[in-house]
Amino acid sequence: MIGHLLALAITGAALASSSSPSTAEVVCACQRLNQIHSPEVLSPSSANYTEERIRFWDIRSDLYPACIFQPSNADEVAEGVKIVSACNAPFAIRGGGHMNFPGSNNIDGGVLITLNKLQDYKVHNDTIEVGPGMKWIDVVRALDPYHRAVIGGRLKTIGVPGLTLIGGVHYFINKYGFAMDNVVRYDVVLGNGTQVIADKSTNRDLFWALKGGANNFGLVTRFTLKTYHMPNVSTTIQTFEELEVYDFIKAAVALSRVDDRNPIAAGGFLTIQHNVTTKAISASLMGVQEGISNPPSQFANFTAIEGPIKMHNVTTMLQWTEDKDTPNQMFRIAFSAHSIVPNANRLYEIYQTWKASVETLSDVQGIYPTFVINLCPTGAVRAGRNTDVGNTWDLALEPTIWWQFSTGWDLAQDDIRMTSWSRDLSESLHEENRQLSLAREHVYMGDAGEWQDAFATFPKENIKRMKEIQAAVDPQGVFSRLNWGGFKLSP
Repeated sequence: MIGHLLALAITGAALASSSSPSTAEVVCACQRLNQIHSPEVLSPSSANYTEERIRFWDIRSDLYPACIFQPSNADEVAEGVKIVSACNAPFAIRGGGHMNFPGSNNIDGGVLITLNKLQDYKVHNDTIEVGPGMKWIDVVRALDPYHRAVIGGRLKTIGVPGLTLIGGVHYFINKYGFAMDNVVRYDVVLGNGTQVIADKSTNRDLFWALKGGANNFGLVTRFTLKTYHMPNVSTTIQTFEELEVYDFIKAAVALSRVDDRNPIAAGGFLTIQHNVTTKAISASLMGVQEGISNPPSQFANFTAIEGPIKMHNVTTMLQWTEDKDTPNQMFRIAFSAHSIVPNANRLYEIYQTWKASVETLSDVQGIYPTFVINLCPTGAVRAGRNTDVGNTWDLALEPTIWWQFSTGWDLAQDDIRMTSWSRDLSESLHEENRQLSLAREHVYMGDAGEWQDAFATFPKENIKRMKEIQAAVDPQGVFSRLNWGGFKLSP
């Protein structure tokens, strides 16, 4: 009787979706999951279904899976993957749910596998084992008693798996590399349900492919990450008015070019906000530096600029991270991102063009436009190259700046307009940068729009190698053919 009711609920949910996968295949998967793990399976009529369905920060990701499977350990994950594969059922995987566009970590009418119950961790001398259900604040809290830090997410509610598998930007990339460069082992469920480990000596090719290759090879059930002794950090929060925007950009460019032989780990959030209603422009820096310099020395160029707020502090990573929330279910949002060599004049021109274009959106309800400047210094690239296997990006040994449009709004009726605006503006500016010989092609998945092909910007030889690894570890194409979410290697 329960299976029949579940099948009816699944059928109804699937038929309600205009992009539904085959009902028979999904019913097969949901029923078999329910037979084996009934307490861990939610149907659309379950009490907690809606809560799980919308556990995403971008409202556009609130889709309607036919059933939700909530495994509690790696063995259950393996059983679940084996079932959806045997039934040939489309599925999505949600770790922290941070990637911000429809279908990246949810699915209409298919199976959603959520990982939020996998939160076990184990602290070692210089590593920590973490489950994919953990958020970065959980990792920071786990390490705080040991006065150690990890290279992970900058906002506390970002999930471990998504950020780590796509590269992972942290404050301290200039010294320690990206999050992917700090993984020493992955525990992985392959498409046939087999559990394997990947590290520098076992499944070495898979170990490399997971460093920036996203969810194209398997489902990671445990990450083992390097940790660093860091009892204190020096922090700064600074704001600037419109007249200081050029100096703010110039300071960002200068910081991106710092490449010391013995670097001090330092980095931050650099953003420019445009209030379309009041026409006010403001820029902000939230910076973190290892050690106890107060004010933090690496941000001296920013501190020298006039601005209404200058707050410096010596604290811990836990105290700093505790209040850095991601806005959950607050608005719809679109990203667009591109790379450029550090050039203050050109970045200021991009900012001015963005500012003028934002003015055309004043009628969009809840418009929330932000221009983001992410720094990728040479040290970040070098740190990745100096690991056991490198990473899939294989970036040139030079500084770059990843400029991004992050635009929020309220209503679904504006989705097409807003995503098209973001795409058209960023693409036209990127083409101008190409003509000026300032553009670089790498696109960071964490800041990319759903229309961008991040893998097309990887070295061709790396893509060829990744596809060969994918064919070897997932010959049935479970994570390319059935798992729709995120950025996928093209056939």
